[in-house]
Amino acid sequence: MRLLRIELYKLWHHRISKILIFGYFILIFSIAILSTLKVEWGPIKFHLADQGIFNFPYIWHFNTFMIALLKIFFAIIIVAMIGNEYSYKTLKQNLIDGLSKAEFLRSKVYAILAFVLLSTFLVFAISLLLGGLYSDYTELSIVFSDLEYLLAYAVKLFGFFTFCLFLSLLIKRSAFALGFLVLWQVFEGIVFGLMKWKLSDWIPALSAEQVFQFFPLNAMGNIIKEPFSRLSAIKNIADQIGEGLDKDYSVSFFSLIIVLLWSVLFIAASYRLLKQRDL
Repeated sequence: MRLLRIELYKLWHHRISKILIFGYFILIFSIAILSTLKVEWGPIKFHLADQGIFNFPYIWHFNTFMIALLKIFFAIIIVAMIGNEYSYKTLKQNLIDGLSKAEFLRSKVYAILAFVLLSTFLVFAISLLLGGLYSDYTELSIVFSDLEYLLAYAVKLFGFFTFCLFLSLLIKRSAFALGFLVLWQVFEGIVFGLMKWKLSDWIPALSAEQVFQFFPLNAMGNIIKEPFSRLSAIKNIADQIGEGLDKDYSVSFFSLIIVLLWSVLFIAASYRLLKQRDL
């Protein structure tokens, strides 16, 4: 708890971090505003809540997927947090004051864990509230089914934030670390395209998709699949045009394991960087 308090103190007394944290949680709560969205234009009447997105158990899938898109906000906080440690020499001062490098890293990981748990709880509470107001299905067996999406959400955030932590320690400068994060996403896409083009020629028994599932950002994306084509309205349109949708929307537990392994690797690599560097 001491290490977590130290980290929270730093975040609370950094104005930009405080603004970004508040902004992130406000955006999470703003999903509740979607339920009030109504469009009336002549004979056209559209109420988002009537489209089934807040029905149990679909709401667990929809909300975790949508809110996970906001993770870049806290990624900025993590990158800026590490950048400030180097810029303001607080990392060196912490070490002089008796904090070990392992404790320094643990303080960051504890802050990430606390944020992930708080964010997951908010998603649970908001989904339960919106589902209670708008869902057509209120049986407890339906309400609390598909809760594995919350686990998937937590693992996805934790994996992404530990990746950002590693990049921040590796590169030190906030802007460059964020830029590298974007470049890594592009890199994964380029490698996948090359594998689609040539991998089957080199190794016929291996597909590009089989290899690509082990890439960190792609594995994080695979944990929660897009929920939109799961809506009955979309399925009906697909059936009418002869493009029936047969897709598995369940949480990919294999991807969960891959992301957790990447998280351990990122934390271990972060510690190795701290241990080897002369700070």
